[in-house]
Amino acid sequence: MIHEFIGDLGHIFVVIAFITALYSAFSYFQGAQAKQFDKQHFWKQNGRIFFYVHALAVAGIVFSLFYIIYNHYFEYHYAWSHSSKRLPTHYMISCFWEGQEGSFLLWLFWHALLGIIVIVTNKFWEAPVMAIFSLVQAFLASMILGVVIPGLDLKLGSSPFILLRDAIDAPIFQQQPNFVPEDGTGLNPLLQNYWMVIHPPTLFLGFATTLVPFAYVIAGLWKKKYREWVRPALPWALVSGAVLGLGILMGGYWAYETLNFGGYWNWDPVENAVYVPWLFLVAAIHTMITFKNSNTALKASVILVITTFVLILYSTFLTRSGILGDASVHSFTDLGLSGQLLVYLLFFTVGAIVLAIVRWKEMPTTEKEASTYSREFWIFIGALVLCLMGFQVIIPTSIPVYNAIVELFGGVSNLAPPAEQVEFYSKFQLWFAVAVGLLSGTGQFFWWKNIDKKQLKSDLALPVVITLILTALVVVFKNVAEPSYIILLMAGIYTAVANGKILVRVLKKNPKLSGGAVTHIGVGLILIGVMFSAGYSKVVSLNTTGMLISKESSSEFNNENLLLFVNEPKEMADYQLKYRGERIEAVDISGYLNRDDLKATAIPHLVVAKRDITVDDKVVFQKSDTIEIAPENTYYEIEYTDKNGNKFTLYPRAQVNEAMGGLLASPDIKRDLTRDLYTHVSSIRDPNEEPDWSDMEEFEVSPNKNFFVNDYVTRIEKIERIPEVEGVELTEKDVAVKVDIIMQGEDKDYLAQPVFLVKDGMVGRIPDEVNDLGVKLTVLNVHPERNSFSIGVNTRQKNWVVLKAMEKPLINVLWSGTLLLMVGFGIAINRRYSEFKKMREKGQE
Repeated sequence: MIHEFIGDLGHIFVVIAFITALYSAFSYFQGAQAKQFDKQHFWKQNGRIFFYVHALAVAGIVFSLFYIIYNHYFEYHYAWSHSSKRLPTHYMISCFWEGQEGSFLLWLFWHALLGIIVIVTNKFWEAPVMAIFSLVQAFLASMILGVVIPGLDLKLGSSPFILLRDAIDAPIFQQQPNFVPEDGTGLNPLLQNYWMVIHPPTLFLGFATTLVPFAYVIAGLWKKKYREWVRPALPWALVSGAVLGLGILMGGYWAYETLNFGGYWNWDPVENAVYVPWLFLVAAIHTMITFKNSNTALKASVILVITTFVLILYSTFLTRSGILGDASVHSFTDLGLSGQLLVYLLFFTVGAIVLAIVRWKEMPTTEKEASTYSREFWIFIGALVLCLMGFQVIIPTSIPVYNAIVELFGGVSNLAPPAEQVEFYSKFQLWFAVAVGLLSGTGQFFWWKNIDKKQLKSDLALPVVITLILTALVVVFKNVAEPSYIILLMAGIYTAVANGKILVRVLKKNPKLSGGAVTHIGVGLILIGVMFSAGYSKVVSLNTTGMLISKESSSEFNNENLLLFVNEPKEMADYQLKYRGERIEAVDISGYLNRDDLKATAIPHLVVAKRDITVDDKVVFQKSDTIEIAPENTYYEIEYTDKNGNKFTLYPRAQVNEAMGGLLASPDIKRDLTRDLYTHVSSIRDPNEEPDWSDMEEFEVSPNKNFFVNDYVTRIEKIERIPEVEGVELTEKDVAVKVDIIMQGEDKDYLAQPVFLVKDGMVGRIPDEVNDLGVKLTVLNVHPERNSFSIGVNTRQKNWVVLKAMEKPLINVLWSGTLLLMVGFGIAINRRYSEFKKMREKGQE
């Protein structure tokens, strides 16, 4: 059955959202231009009403799309492409924004919400600001419009409500136009993570908030209120800096916790395209605060706020146009929107630049030259460094764009992005970070008052001495030898210490003024944490056996990984390791289940318990229970024992997904105060590959009599006639016998349950495998006269895993710094919004 109504309803909401955004923009434009109060009021009211209708339409689109996903309407291309029946509700939410159309819709939703807040909180600026807001919304709504303009053969947008039969040219739809797939393709396995639920909404909220200061600056230039726009825009710029920064940090932590490259930032082009706007936004915040306090840096603020929003649009173009190709693992596939995205980018870029040029000479400037000992000078230098940091990243990131432009004009470009991205960007960004650290520490002393040389020496003496002492101690006791790292360490310590001194001073006077100091202490800790966790990350899983793990692998792989066989101890650095076997996650049950305690069925996500299964000494499944599992991921239980006999267990996970490049491994992390032990699997036995079994060896054994299989003591524990065999229809004359065979491993017993059956006079045999021990057991025959069984044994290599482990020293310093950064932003937002409210209550803009 095709549920056409909900899709038609969703599409109607999209059309309404597009039209009302356009009319709201037109009405607000008329209201901003009108000279007479009654006309201003009429057009503002019109614009407001249509924006509210637009917001309701956006909510309707959200409802319609989620309704389709939640109810598994796989006749819709979006639901089929991104969802499946087995996904829990929170991952269905992730499906909503996994695709291009859904992420555009998420962006639209945040803009609609922010627009309502702007309308409610600031009537003075409503008309010009909301004209810009509504125009941006019209462009975004066009991205999901999915309509073809008659006569022009021009398609606007890609609709999330298109039916599968209209999106895919498959023969099945010619034979059965109303064919609906039983299930969808599901959410990308790497994205089945709680971070996928919270990270994209946060990041897109960060994107959305950059529109607010941009709208204010355009409104200020448009209405010639060159100074006035800064006050209402500043709190929003701080909110944007905090939320966008939080989104970036979340992405870094997600990568650290989920991916196996051993870090939190890989300088991927899409990561860069978000990082660079944030740098310009932070620079803009500093110049805006400078202008608010001293009426300088107005033009710099205008340029930086405009640049921030333009870079957000540029990052959208990079991510969604397909221009990055294989240069990024984050980019979307091209849905034919590249031309539309380019128009979106150019419209606001060219429009903002032209407006700024036209108004440039009219903007007020200060004639007074900034002294080297003034706060304005040092703020400007700091903003300049942040901009240079951004340029150093965005220029190489944009190489695919340069190539496309050259090819567009018939040329040939051989430029290629850096092959070693991490090394390339890090070697430059390190020195910019040093400059940021030194400026963050020194600049704060200038910020609170203009000082002379003598006073500067007095103020800086204590922080400098403490910095030198702490740096020397850390260098000696932590064996920091690389000169560039020592300088970065010193810059980080200096920032934290200098701002700590400022913080003590500010807290005594007015804690509300402490936002800047707290934020800069966070910056210092981030620099220290990055230096140690990235610069002195150490591989501890060194292969000292002298034996190659794999002849096909690189020397680095063979040197930095350990081959572990199940239950065989292996020494690694200060630990003894034991691989305990493969584990599976059951749905709605915490903890992991031993794969060898489970019998597979014809349905991949359903298994049967071979025995009673306990988790934390509690029976959670009884023998023969059918259990629903999450088959995508296999967890590998690694038991660590340190020199003092203390034990802990890590469960790195992996999946084999050929569509995603083969092995997808995610780490497990043992977190201590001073370091993280970061462990992931590097190679596993391919579960889809038939093992290389030995020739069968036959044993004739009686129940409860021991025999040896691969040196493991083995016995027949129990014989049971069973009424059902999966995939076989038994009659009363047929016989099926399940034989419980116990194998005594090094640390535990294993259970195999081969089946012997006689159906219609024909003998059938269903073997069972003990995965950990690499043994397959088959009941070949039954000898009732001798009370014995013929057992066939095939063996293979024992279960194994190749593991890599790294130590990440002082990474908690990095996470603490990010937390302080957010706290500092929060304090600053509260202060600036309070100031804005006071002025608004006085009737001032």
